[in-house]
Amino acid sequence: MGTRERVEAAVRFGVAELIPDRLRAGGWTVSVDGVSQSYVDLEDPAHLKMPYTDWIAQAIDRHWPPSDAVSALFVGGGGFALPRYLAVTRPGSEQLVFELDGKLVELVREHLGLDEVPGLEVQVQDGRAGVEDALDESADLVVLDAFQGGDVVTGLATVEFFAEVSRVLRPGGLFAANLWDAAELGFALRAIAAACEVFPHVLVFAHPRVLARRQSGNVVLVASTRGLPAAELADWAVSASERVYCLTPERLAAVCGTAAPLTEADPLLDPVPPVRGWWSGSRLA
Repeated sequence: MGTRERVEAAVRFGVAELIPDRLRAGGWTVSVDGVSQSYVDLEDPAHLKMPYTDWIAQAIDRHWPPSDAVSALFVGGGGFALPRYLAVTRPGSEQLVFELDGKLVELVREHLGLDEVPGLEVQVQDGRAGVEDALDESADLVVLDAFQGGDVVTGLATVEFFAEVSRVLRPGGLFAANLWDAAELGFALRAIAAACEVFPHVLVFAHPRVLARRQSGNVVLVASTRGLPAAELADWAVSASERVYCLTPERLAAVCGTAAPLTEADPLLDPVPPVRGWWSGSRLA
């Protein structure tokens, strides 16, 4: 597994750091240019420290019976926190991850035991191309969590890309996307509207201060062609240690308003401010 000292290396999208958690023997933060990309616990992969990963896991755990294996496709790898989580909570799952930064993959492979995750295949490839090449109805779960260093990849949040995701999903499958936006929510609202154009059932997770447009932050959308456990997830969210809301698109519109769906013909013209992590611990932060 390598040393417990901080590791630093140049990767495709900046300078990556693997930062040991001094409070957990197996915990590591994966950071690129001071922006936290992932947190993984090698001794307890079910421990999800970054809040947005827990939101996605909660949706997954309520979408299928406990321990049922799933076929999953990920766009974006980082430290591979959610694939590690699925491997231990749903043994036998087959997982394919598209990660564009090959040097980051090698760094995580060398120091954070990537090859020890059962059922995991990693392809160094553009995620959009990977999804477009995937067969119809070939995955139960698709997760989008792709950033280029601290930059948001808005082209992966369009109606057209979400339609490709829907094509790849099996009937009743689940799509989850981790978004990041500034306080104005100009990107997130358009991405959510795009998801609603494709999927009949959508839910949105975000912290109250993000929804109140007081701070930047993660916004997670989950979507499916079958009903989602909205009431159950909403009850969990308000009682979670990291307070978060889980809203239907209708309730989100009442709080934040609406926006036009993001499409390739009508892209986002203003760039989204770079991500600033919830915590880094990096000297570069």
